Amino acid sequence: MQITRRSALLSPFALSLAALPASAQGVIAGLPRRETLILENPEGTIRNAGWFNIWAINAGGQSTGLHQLTMDTLWYIDPERGIDGHAWDNSLAAAPPEYNADFTEMKVRLRDGIVWSDGTPFTSADVVHTVETQIANRGMRWSAVLAQNVAQVTAPNAHSVTFTLKKPNSRFHAQFTTRWGAIWIMPKHVFEKVQDPVRFDFANPVTLGAYTLHSFDPNGKWYIWQRREDWQRTTLGRFGMPGPRYVAYVDPGPPDKRVIAQMNHDLDVVHDVAPEGMFTLARQSQTSKGWFPRFPYAHPDPTLPSLIFNNQNPLFQSRDVRWALALLIDIKAVSMASYRGAATISAIAVPPTGTHPADYHAPLESWVEAFEIDTGKRKFRPYDPAMGKQITDMLRPTLKDQIPTDPEQIAKSFGMGWWKPNAQAAAELLERAGFRKQGSAWHTPDGKPFSIRVMVEGESRPVMTRAGTMIAQNWRQFGIDAKVDVAQGTLVDRRAAGDFDTFIGWSVETYGGHPDLAYFLDSWHSQFVAKAGSPQPLRNWQRWANPELDRIIEQIRTIGFDDPRSLELGRDYVKLMVREMPIIPLMAYNVFTTVDEQYWTGYPNAEDPYTNPVTNWGNSRYMFPRLKSRA
Repeated sequence: MQITRRSALLSPFALSLAALPASAQGVIAGLPRRETLILENPEGTIRNAGWFNIWAINAGGQSTGLHQLTMDTLWYIDPERGIDGHAWDNSLAAAPPEYNADFTEMKVRLRDGIVWSDGTPFTSADVVHTVETQIANRGMRWSAVLAQNVAQVTAPNAHSVTFTLKKPNSRFHAQFTTRWGAIWIMPKHVFEKVQDPVRFDFANPVTLGAYTLHSFDPNGKWYIWQRREDWQRTTLGRFGMPGPRYVAYVDPGPPDKRVIAQMNHDLDVVHDVAPEGMFTLARQSQTSKGWFPRFPYAHPDPTLPSLIFNNQNPLFQSRDVRWALALLIDIKAVSMASYRGAATISAIAVPPTGTHPADYHAPLESWVEAFEIDTGKRKFRPYDPAMGKQITDMLRPTLKDQIPTDPEQIAKSFGMGWWKPNAQAAAELLERAGFRKQGSAWHTPDGKPFSIRVMVEGESRPVMTRAGTMIAQNWRQFGIDAKVDVAQGTLVDRRAAGDFDTFIGWSVETYGGHPDLAYFLDSWHSQFVAKAGSPQPLRNWQRWANPELDRIIEQIRTIGFDDPRSLELGRDYVKLMVREMPIIPLMAYNVFTTVDEQYWTGYPNAEDPYTNPVTNWGNSRYMFPRLKSRA
């Protein structure tokens, strides 16, 4: 069909879309509702609405359905179990990557029979062109990482590609492995005709995914995609026909309007709402469902919100100080303030989600329980393994049978243990570090008041802001001059610049469905730590350098992705983080993704965790073959 900015496809079905943008109501109302899935795009309104060139950055959207429905790459790794029971999926690749002995060469075997939406066969030439185009055009989205790693890329035949690397890299394939996103493959037959790929808008995009563009709002409020007639010739076709014929990604407005839209059955999937919004939907909508069937509802993303120190600040260069500040945090109060109790806590520096509880939390529980701190005056064990249960005990009088009693379910939903608040031990550690208490206030070794700013994002991320506010309150109650530093709209820039004392955010992002930690951990090597005053590249926002950590990372670089030694080294990392505490892990990033079963069933959930339901993840594409219309 012809792609237009506004389509007038008529249908006997109509939607009551009062909660959605006015510009969306007419077009979406013209679609057959029982064939249409409507999802929130958390990017909101897209400024450059007609920009579909995902390889060049120009204010276009990614989570409009563009990277979820139309793009494809060599591999995917799911933060959950995986649609076929395996988190790893060979997508455009027919098999996992094949490295030589020293990891300086990676060979890829490609699937046959995959076709672009215009009928052109997908081949190795597309992969080679994707790499060479971005290396040749500085400023494209992945040009720097490809130029840094790739010496040469060749295609021995139509279905194989060989990467020759500039240096050993046993995780180079991660660049082409979708966690949230990855290096997407571009159509050579389109881009080879373009004079400047950086300025090319890729309007009416030719797609490898199971959907093509139907229409979009030139003001950036909504995008509608239509299932390809030849969906069988896409990689998603291996899992069956995607259920929705049409998929709309919309900007539904602020959280309260998202809740109203779903209660009116006008928004099938909410990306995220504040806990209070989820609780409203749970009470008032019989068809709205969270990840868990009852409290805490939210999906734990493989991301670890933490209190992140600026370790280049002299105040925080002693682990005694960092541990003292950890022992002043009341995690139960933080859970109640931030998520209203719906947090999944983690004492260790790995998110408590996906396979990680089985790979890290449970195996290391006895080690963490036995871990001791020596304050110089006494030794004690700071870990309380029952902290998760204590949170449920606080919630049960109000929420009653919504709160699980089974220990395994409590650990899964609320986390295991955390550090016991211990003001006496904190004081002893600070005193050993040279700090002194004068009256009711603590002072630094040079006699100045001990002041800490806790940077938060403000209204744009209320859950994290509430967590930071509670931590600052905990520290103030002890006599530290702690203040909340609201960085609305500037946190990302200040984080990179090192313009903070501490902040609430994350520097730990994992695959979730695989124990390998290199996705984030390699960037923590000291070679990437910027000098004070210089911008810090992803993801070591804490600017922490440690020789033992370097040794762990360097050993991981020399072994394969599935080598069992990678898990053992990951556990060594966890133990090092407990001892040194360069960040204070708090909890998983719980996303209140809420689905409405009025028109569609088959969504993933904690009981059937076949993929991540969060709408802006590239992996969410695996949800579509499982969705069934109630028609």
